[in-house]
Amino acid sequence: MMSSPHLKKAVYQQLARIGKAVASPPRLELLDLLCQGPRTVEAIAREAGLAVANCSQHLRVLHRARLVEAEKEGLYVTYRLADVAVCEFFLSLRALGERRLAEIELLLNQFRDHRELLEPVEMKGLLRRIRRGEVTVLDVRPAEEYLAGHIPGAVSVPLKDLKLHLPGLRRSQDVVAYCRGPYCVLAKEAVRLLRARGFDARRMAWGVPDWRAQGFPLAKGSKPSPRESVRRA
Repeated sequence: MMSSPHLKKAVYQQLARIGKAVASPPRLELLDLLCQGPRTVEAIAREAGLAVANCSQHLRVLHRARLVEAEKEGLYVTYRLADVAVCEFFLSLRALGERRLAEIELLLNQFRDHRELLEPVEMKGLLRRIRRGEVTVLDVRPAEEYLAGHIPGAVSVPLKDLKLHLPGLRRSQDVVAYCRGPYCVLAKEAVRLLRARGFDARRMAWGVPDWRAQGFPLAKGSKPSPRESVRRA
């Protein structure tokens, strides 16, 4: 039987595998992307701005640490988080970094604009407004991420398609855009475009993983046309 000191060291050695696996900015970004839902290697590489071969190498490191799982279908390999606890770990790491590293706060202050600081979008209040039909919520992530899980009542309008669907949005109603979380620029770009076109729009800094972590419900399923969804909102 292993003695207590040796057992402790052996456990720490295994835990260190996770630390080594995530000690890489690209691999942290891949975990952030996979918190949104399963993706093929090609899709992950495209969103992360990596070469497919480089992305595959990073994913294999995460796989060896049992943080992600892989499934091959024909010529494509789809990766997903091994457990929802992996996403919770990522969110905890992000929160710890924001609390302890002043450099992150400085970076986030550069990312935010003045209006966002004055008008934060609070999750619980947003959910009440959605249920009352008082706000249009746009999910501006790619459609496959919306299908994997989204805020109930949100409309799927990927950023690249937003200009095409502006005529279907109600100008008399507030618009809130969200994407993957506080470090994602998609919602920020969407709000900039919406405000330029005369909409009262704001960005929700939190994404689907944050929404789920707070215990709020998520919806999954097929994607209706944006125009139909906006009319029902």
